[in-house]
Amino acid sequence: MAAIGALVKKVWSIRRFLVLLCTPLVLLPIIISLPPKEGKCLYVILVMAVYWCTEALPLAVTALLPITLFPFLGILPSNKVCPQYFLDTNFLFLSGLIMASAIEEWNLHRRIALKVLMLVGVQPARLILGMMLTTSFLSMWLSNTASTAMMLPIANAILKSLFGEKEASKDLNRENEENPASLQQNKLYTVPTELQFLASTEDKDLMEEKEVAIEVPMDLKKEDEYRANIWKGFLISIPYAASIGGTATLTGTAPNLILLGQLKSFFPGCDVVNFGSWFVFAFPLMLLFLFLGWLWISFLYGGINLRHCRKKKSEIRMDAEDRAREVIKEDYQKLGPMKFAERAVLFLFCLFAILLFSRDPKFIPGWASLFTLGFVSDAVTGVAIVTVLFFFPSQKPSCKWWFDLKAPNTENAPLLSWRRAQETVPWNIILLLGGGFAMAKGCEESGLSVWIGGHLHPLENVPPAVAVVLITVVIALFTEFASNTATIIIFLPILAELAIRLKVNPLYLMIPGTIGCSYAFMLPVSTPPNSIAFSSGHLMVKDMARTGLLMNLMGVLLLSLAINTWAKSIFQLGTFPEWANIHGENITSLLPDVKNVTLSSLNKI
Repeated sequence: MAAIGALVKKVWSIRRFLVLLCTPLVLLPIIISLPPKEGKCLYVILVMAVYWCTEALPLAVTALLPITLFPFLGILPSNKVCPQYFLDTNFLFLSGLIMASAIEEWNLHRRIALKVLMLVGVQPARLILGMMLTTSFLSMWLSNTASTAMMLPIANAILKSLFGEKEASKDLNRENEENPASLQQNKLYTVPTELQFLASTEDKDLMEEKEVAIEVPMDLKKEDEYRANIWKGFLISIPYAASIGGTATLTGTAPNLILLGQLKSFFPGCDVVNFGSWFVFAFPLMLLFLFLGWLWISFLYGGINLRHCRKKKSEIRMDAEDRAREVIKEDYQKLGPMKFAERAVLFLFCLFAILLFSRDPKFIPGWASLFTLGFVSDAVTGVAIVTVLFFFPSQKPSCKWWFDLKAPNTENAPLLSWRRAQETVPWNIILLLGGGFAMAKGCEESGLSVWIGGHLHPLENVPPAVAVVLITVVIALFTEFASNTATIIIFLPILAELAIRLKVNPLYLMIPGTIGCSYAFMLPVSTPPNSIAFSSGHLMVKDMARTGLLMNLMGVLLLSLAINTWAKSIFQLGTFPEWANIHGENITSLLPDVKNVTLSSLNKI
C-alpha cells in the first residue's frame, strides 16, 4: 500500500510539472489568432483556468499571475493591477474572517451548536436537522470549511453515544475494507481519529470475530445497517449544510464577494446588491433548500422511515437516544456559565450583523444616509466592528482598580490578539479574491469582454428563463471538478456579456451563476467541506454521488424559482437597468470593429 501511495505521488508530481510547462506553450496560438490585446488577456485567463482546475500551482499563487503577466504582455500597468487585490470587498471578507476567529477563540460556536441540538431532540431525523441548521447558520458567517471542521467532532461524539464505540469501530473497518484505496485515489488522506485509534487497539478481538463464523440474527443485521446509514446521513448532512448556508450572506462564501467586486468593475452604477438586499433574497432560498435537503437525506439514510413510523421503538434505540441526550447535556454543562468574553463577542457579532443589514436596506433609508453619499460601504462597517475585538477586554473590568493605588498593573488580554488572527485567518482566500478582481479588470480594459459579447449571437434567441436553468446546470457540473471560486471568476464576465446580448438585467444571469457554483454535492473533491467529511472514512464516493445528484437538481430548480419570483422585486430584474444600458451602448458601438480592435482604438473610447 505504501508503494502504491509513493507511486501515486510521483505520477502526480510529474503530471503537475507537465501541466505547468506545457499549458503556456499549447495556448500560445491564441495570441496569434485573436486581436492583440484581447488575445493576450484570453491567454492569461486560460492559463490561470487550467492551473486552477488542475491545481498545478496553489490556488493563491495562480491568483498572483496577473501581477506579472498583465504588465509584461502590455494588458494593464501594474499600478492598475495591484490595487485590485485590496478592494473594499476584500476588507469586507477579511472582517468576516476576523469575526469568525473571535467566535472560535471563545468556543461560542460550540455553545450555539449544543444548545440547538438540545432544543431539536435526539431522534436521528431531528439530530440531522439540528446539525444542518447549526452548520448552515455558522457557515453564513464563518467559512464553509471552518464550519464543517467545527461540527464534525460534535457529530462524532453524538454518534458514538448513540451506537457505542465498538460498533463504530466495526463500521469503520467495514468501510475501509470495501473501499481501501478511495482516499488515495482522490488525493485525500484520513485524519487519525479516536475511532481509528480504538479500531487499531482492538485488532485481536476483531481478528477473532473474523475467524469465527457466527450466524447473526436478521434483526441485528438490520440494526447494523440502520446504524451505518444513520452514521452516513449525519456525516453527509454537515458539508451539504455548510455549502447551502454559505450562500445566504455576502460574506458567507468567496463567490458571493467576487460577484459584488465584478459588478463594481463591469457596472459601476449598480448599487442594488449589498449585504441587506442579498440576505433578503438568499436567506429564504437557503431555508427552503435546507428543509428539502433534510427531508431527502433523512429519507435516504433511514432518519425518516415511512414504513416503520407507527412501530414502537426498540429498547436498544431508546437507550441509545437517552445516551445521546446525556452526552449533549454533559458537553453543554462542561462549557460552564457564559463568560464575559463570550457575551462580549456575541454582542459585537450581533452588532456586526445589524449594522450590515441596516446600512442601506433600499426600502427605507439606512444609517449610511447620515454620512456623505457613497463614502460608507459594508467594508467600513465590518472593519469598524472587528477593530473593537483587538482592544476590548476579555475579562470584566473592575471600577475599584482605578481607585486602588496598590492594585497590580496587569494588562487585561483583549478578545482577540493579532497573533491569533494571523494564525486563523485564511489569507490565501484574500489573494484568490484579488486574482478574480484583477482578471475582471483585465477583461474590461483589454476589450476581451466586448470580444466575447460579439461572439454570443447564437444565444440571443434563448429565452432568459431557459438560460438561467442552463447556466446553473453547466456551472454546477463544472464546479464539481474545479474550485467554486475559480469557476465563478471564469464565468462571470461571460454571463455579464450574455445578459447584455439578451437585453436582460445582468443580475438575472449573474446571481444564479454565483449561487450555482456553491451547489457542488456529488464528489469528495468538489469542495473542501466534502473532502473533510469524506476523509473520516465512513463515506464512499457512491454515497455522495447518489445523494448529491438529487441535491444538485433540487438546487437548480429552487434557484430558478427564486430568481423568477421574489428576486425580481428585490433586484428589479424585470427591467433592463440604466447602469447596464450604458455598458450595452459601449459594446454596441464597438461591435462593428470587434475583429479589428487595436490598442489605439480602445484608447479613444
